[in-house]
Amino acid sequence: MNSQSDTLKSSSPSPDEELESSLIQRKDELSMEIDPPSNPSATAEDWRNALSRVVPAVVVLRTTACRAFDTESTGASYATGFVVDKRRGIILTNRHVVKPGPVVAEAMFLNREEIPVYPIYRDPVHDFGFFRYDPGAIQFLNYEEIPLAPEAACVGLEIRVVGNDSGEKVSILAGTLARLDRDAPHYKKDGYNDFNTFYMQAASGTKGGSSGSPVIDCQGRAVALNAGSKSSSASAFFLPLEQVVRALKFLREGRDLSPDKWPAPSIPRGTLQVTFFHKGFDEIQRLGLQRDTELIVRRASPSEETGMLVVDSVVPGGPAHMHLETGDVLVHVNGEVMTQFLKLENLLNDSVNRKIELQVERGGTSMTVELLVQDLHSITPNYFLEVSGGVMHPLSYQQARNFRFNCGLVYVADPGYMLFRAGVPRHAIIKKFAGEEISCIEQLISVLSKLSRGARLPLEYVTYADRHRRKSVLVTIDRHEWYAPPRLYARDDSTGLWTVKPALTTNSLHQEPIMKHVSEVDTLRLTIDKNDVFLMEDTQRDSQKLVDTTISMETNSDHVSEGILPRGETEGSNKKVKIEEYSPANGIVNADSSLLEHREQNLEDSTIRETATLLENQSTAAVASHTSVAESVIEPTLVMFEVHVPPSFMVDGVHSQHFFGTGVIIHHSESMGLVVVDKNTVAISASDVMLSFAAFPIEIPAEVVFLHPVHNYALVAYDPSALGAVGAKMVRAAKLLPEPPLRRGDTVYLVGLSRSLQATSRKSIITNPCAALTVGSADCPRYRAINMEVIELDTDFGSTFSGVLADEQGRVQAIWGSFSTQLKYGYSSSEDHQFVRGIPIYTISQILDKILSGAKGPPRLINGVKWPMPRVRSLEVELYPTLLSKARSFGLSDEWVQALVKKDSQRRQVLRVKGCLAGSKAENILEQGDMVLAINKKPVTCFLDIENVCQELDKDADTDGNLSMTIFRQGRETEVVVGTDVRDGNGTVRAINWCGCIVQDPHPAVRALGFLPEEGHGVYVTRWCHGSPAHRYGLYALQWIVEVNGKPTPDLDAFVKVTKEIQDGEFARVRTIHLNGKPRVLALKQDLHYWPTWELRFDPETSQWCRTTIKALDTAVV
Repeated sequence: MNSQSDTLKSSSPSPDEELESSLIQRKDELSMEIDPPSNPSATAEDWRNALSRVVPAVVVLRTTACRAFDTESTGASYATGFVVDKRRGIILTNRHVVKPGPVVAEAMFLNREEIPVYPIYRDPVHDFGFFRYDPGAIQFLNYEEIPLAPEAACVGLEIRVVGNDSGEKVSILAGTLARLDRDAPHYKKDGYNDFNTFYMQAASGTKGGSSGSPVIDCQGRAVALNAGSKSSSASAFFLPLEQVVRALKFLREGRDLSPDKWPAPSIPRGTLQVTFFHKGFDEIQRLGLQRDTELIVRRASPSEETGMLVVDSVVPGGPAHMHLETGDVLVHVNGEVMTQFLKLENLLNDSVNRKIELQVERGGTSMTVELLVQDLHSITPNYFLEVSGGVMHPLSYQQARNFRFNCGLVYVADPGYMLFRAGVPRHAIIKKFAGEEISCIEQLISVLSKLSRGARLPLEYVTYADRHRRKSVLVTIDRHEWYAPPRLYARDDSTGLWTVKPALTTNSLHQEPIMKHVSEVDTLRLTIDKNDVFLMEDTQRDSQKLVDTTISMETNSDHVSEGILPRGETEGSNKKVKIEEYSPANGIVNADSSLLEHREQNLEDSTIRETATLLENQSTAAVASHTSVAESVIEPTLVMFEVHVPPSFMVDGVHSQHFFGTGVIIHHSESMGLVVVDKNTVAISASDVMLSFAAFPIEIPAEVVFLHPVHNYALVAYDPSALGAVGAKMVRAAKLLPEPPLRRGDTVYLVGLSRSLQATSRKSIITNPCAALTVGSADCPRYRAINMEVIELDTDFGSTFSGVLADEQGRVQAIWGSFSTQLKYGYSSSEDHQFVRGIPIYTISQILDKILSGAKGPPRLINGVKWPMPRVRSLEVELYPTLLSKARSFGLSDEWVQALVKKDSQRRQVLRVKGCLAGSKAENILEQGDMVLAINKKPVTCFLDIENVCQELDKDADTDGNLSMTIFRQGRETEVVVGTDVRDGNGTVRAINWCGCIVQDPHPAVRALGFLPEEGHGVYVTRWCHGSPAHRYGLYALQWIVEVNGKPTPDLDAFVKVTKEIQDGEFARVRTIHLNGKPRVLALKQDLHYWPTWELRFDPETSQWCRTTIKALDTAVV
């Protein structure tokens, strides 16, 4: 035997000679393969006939991703599909069109007939999927299905791409197949990418909207599926159809076995969780492939074979993990040479849950491994958990491959509100929550079921960009009903919908009750025992721990916020709270019938005595520490705000979800603490506010209790008992100094907090104590300060620093607040900016006095006690000052000029009308350009004069609220009677979400534009949600809904009544009027399955924001 082998070896050519001979032969064969196909001369008539059959079967797909899922985010888009089975009603398109998550789609045929389509299959790996439709729904179009012919694809084949290119309904692009073995295109590192397949390439120049288009030959057969393109060139990428044909065969068989309804498809798909690349023989030789092995492979492979499969990556935890490595060259599978993706994939699909034997070469060494083929569908998520608007589900094979994590981990597809507040980004992997390790969705649900509203708990996560380090943040469970309770969605392929059910068996997210005061030992130790996290309802924490959290800020700078886990709050539906009325005559009655009034007075008196003592001590300490006395006095009164606005209630044109700012405590007693801050920090009342105190290291929640209708400030209340005994003594209210007003040249101290809660101050000079503020309207109307005079300084700390202006003794004379504006560049470009100015303290002091004295107003529950919140009477007219020298040019008499100068020799101005707020009592009386000379026969020269006159009206119980005004209009002096309006400080307290658009009463910034539709103006669209019917059909913001199905909607109640009559899947005819006055009519299809109608309203009796379902499907959970 040995001698025979030696003889054969000596008489046979060497491997190198045989390899060279084989290469020459293959080169000749390969040159024959790239010749034009057998029918290269297709005529124009041939193409005309082919296209006449193809075009009617091509449809425009309008898809809406209702939830973020896996690699896809929410949104609406257009794409292309084509009919591949007319009798059964099957449309082929791309996977990224069908979407891996919830999707609502419609198909429009050539004759503009529109029908709903439902997803029945999307491949876990390759970029193809199928929609189904009812063939009987197409009544007026003759069309035929497009046959699939993957075998017809060859280099040099002339093709046409028929689809919805660049949004056009029908577009036909020509090209020639140039390659059949292109690597699968790589779209993005954290999104969908196809792999383990070849792609075809042609210079057809397809663009957006052509995804899913058929690539046809002159016979009208689809030879490939258009999938993507390269934006920097005309190259287009086409998916081969072999796996599409196989999947379609299974779908047809399943449908034939179940003629009554579509069954859930059962298409076997196997995987080793390995990504292969196809590399040329020369490159593989450099990886260590033996020459003998290459010869064996070349002999066993087709003549056109140019390379082999090489392992590119292995997913951790998969069947091949610890067995295969990057760079391994695949030689045999089950004893058969394996060099092609298609052949390997077919073998895996036929071997699900069975073992196969792989022979690989690793650095020239042959190895054999036995691997179990995994079911690919088992690692493709088909359900998700929705919590606080966020979406979490098991990590898919697609993303596990991108990120190199194990499949099945808890993946954040959309952080929603709760996780966004904590700084958890999209694509994060949750590893630990509330002290418990999290490896699957079920464990996360178990943890959530134990939590209470308002609880703050640590969460650890990792990201693919920083995979080796865990990040720790504090997650706050929503204290208000911003969102529906946690729920689970599961995919039902038989219906094409995702069924929904509650994630928690009981309403576990109840409100936390009041905790006992934190003891001195607790507050000094500042550590926490994580085992006591769930005992916050009944036990006092033994310790508390600082948790570092990285937060993304709207000011484009990062910082680390430190704080401790705060106490829970009082409000709640499951725990009854004794509510007492505020009576200025009898004091505040406590549950034990004692009077809080005397205790509060004693506390205030003691605070004054302590302040006097501290002033002397802090003066000495200030000299020693090189800080001003004012800074030492003010520092314990300063508070850092962190404000989050839930996306479900982003009303009043608020332009961001996240705000920072500095406020000052203006009242601090046993029952209530009040902090004043600018409205660029607290923009709306529906906010989650966290306060960090400069005097004491603690972070506690607070509630917005008053938003001034005109001035740029808000009042926020906190519970002093949450500070603990030590904290309540260290924190104190600032002393306010409303009189005398600041004058030009006065010296003040600007004191505020840095982001690290360090007090910062500087001595400044008043340059203008009464600068009239002019802020233009933003593209999306939001609060802007009008009719305000502000204070300007010679030097400050920049546009992001806020605080207070104080005298040498630390008495607050103004708050240094932030104002929002929008700078516009050209006609359509704009950018949000902010600036800081001083707001005199006297306007704030007046409102505070009314609250504490029990002035008339709607009651507001604060820390279990009802306090009156004052209403504000104002003249709803936007005014601006004009110099008297200019007014004289308009014809103002010398007599009035002298009278106004005598009234105010400093300003030397007259107020002119810029416009009236729409719907105000002054709207049809005052006109633009009117000069306001006097009110009630008394000259007026500034905004404060008008405010004082309005406040005088409130002192008269029998007042009719009218002002007698002397105005100068078009050269004539005229007397008019103008009514005033009364507004509360609640802001917007009600909004309705219908079909994904948020509607509300028009807020003051909208009315300030001077226009309200005559047809009705009570239903203003302030926001819309991505992936909603409003998004799909174009019901966007900045317009009023004045009519639905021919019925007027003058207010929100009428709107609710009309929309409740609309059924799921029914189209509604909606008439709208834009801010510019342009009317529009659109048809919108209601989708109660994914977008039920609900209302969010503030309940003053409980101080809770409550969510109420208005209309939903019986099977939906809201």
